[in-house]
Amino acid sequence: MRTNCRLHICIVLIIICGCFPLFGQSGADADKVTWSGSIRSRVEIWDWFDGAADSDYAFSGSTLKFGARRQTKKFDWQIDLEAPVLLGLPDNAISPGTQGQMGLGATYFAATNDGLNRSMLFPKQAFIRIKNLDLQGKQSLRIGRFEFSDGAETTPANATLAAVKRDRVSQRLLGPFGFSHVGRSFDGIQYTYAGTSANLTLLGAVPTRGAFQVDGWGTLPISVFYGAYTRSLPGKKPAGEFRLFGLYYHDWRTTLKTDNRPLAIRRADFDKIRIATIGGHYLRARETTAGTIDFLFWGAVQAGKWGILNHRAGAASIEAGFQPSLLKSVKPWIRFGAHHGSGDSNPADNTHGTFFQVLPTPRIYSRFPFYNLMNNQDAFAELILRPHARLTLRSDAHWLRLAHAADLWYQGGGAFQPWTFGFSGRPSNGNRWLARLYDTSADWQINKRVSAGIYFAHAQGCQVVESIYPKGKNANYGFLELTYKF
Repeated sequence: MRTNCRLHICIVLIIICGCFPLFGQSGADADKVTWSGSIRSRVEIWDWFDGAADSDYAFSGSTLKFGARRQTKKFDWQIDLEAPVLLGLPDNAISPGTQGQMGLGATYFAATNDGLNRSMLFPKQAFIRIKNLDLQGKQSLRIGRFEFSDGAETTPANATLAAVKRDRVSQRLLGPFGFSHVGRSFDGIQYTYAGTSANLTLLGAVPTRGAFQVDGWGTLPISVFYGAYTRSLPGKKPAGEFRLFGLYYHDWRTTLKTDNRPLAIRRADFDKIRIATIGGHYLRARETTAGTIDFLFWGAVQAGKWGILNHRAGAASIEAGFQPSLLKSVKPWIRFGAHHGSGDSNPADNTHGTFFQVLPTPRIYSRFPFYNLMNNQDAFAELILRPHARLTLRSDAHWLRLAHAADLWYQGGGAFQPWTFGFSGRPSNGNRWLARLYDTSADWQINKRVSAGIYFAHAQGCQVVESIYPKGKNANYGFLELTYKF
């Protein structure tokens, strides 16, 4: 392996352990200002599909955050500074042609002006929230720079619903991209009406730079407008909720669009992207004598303009889970599901049919992030074990194929800099079967301040992958992560 993994693991341990004595207990001072922060360090080990460039490497990334906040009856304010630190990025992991970037280490390297080691300090969040706009105290207004996740407007009291929303609903279309070492924020304004059983959220914002480039100061020439109505459903043992949402995305960058048209045609199309998305989700959980059953449906349709093309697309997911009352020592949770994100069936017509994922956090739905929810069909099975209140074990199996062979194999999480489109695509070469993915993870909350995570995935490439990487169609990815909060 090109980079010494043990060196990176030592760096993580030094950063985490070295910072323990630097910070005392967090709390509020006489002015009721609360100071807090966190340090997250991760060693990533990549063994990408075998191509012409270096596909076998490791690097480390750390994210340091430090912030202050104050809460009163009438308003809140919060300021968070962030400093991402990338060490040992691969300098030979980008292959010419369709093989492209060999994993996210190559993406960081390309986005940070070809630097092996990069860092930057910038404001991650800086906002004021005006509360109690009405006599009942249900309305609030947040103005400034903040993180936002669609689908996370409310947190159900039911633990099963809360976990499904966090892991399978939120951040599908708008998210802070928190898995990356830089992330994403939004500069804008958010209105919230929080009733007893209903929530109305309205957002108008522009996304910041970041995700894979360490400079998160500036914004992008993109605007998003989002509105969602979420309502909880009555019932004690049965519990549920539904959400209806609308999202408008306007991108006026003059970057080369990623789609399945020939390169010469795409180079002549620098018209704006304007897409409206309407959708919702329905979530239900029921307690039975045999255990807890949960059900999820999520769907969305899209219309608008993709440059000079009309845009018509859609996506849907259906999932179910069961937590048997047996084996209480490990608290198993079995889940199954399927997703369909439309693809474009004809690159020569005047309609773009690929579902556009907007600005998501893709890693939630692709734990080995070599694909996303665009032109994608994903059937999966999942097993979660919780042998201890602080330990969660999870294993997934995914069967992946493209919705249309005429479209591309897509990857990415949306715009993060003005000159890069944010989604990449590789040709299918007339194939649909992408890969079989098997992964496992362990997350351990060591104490209130320290947590650790380990992850490993193996992807068995199928015809799509093999047509691009004939030397080796299988890939592996793993990481070790430590987080300290102060």
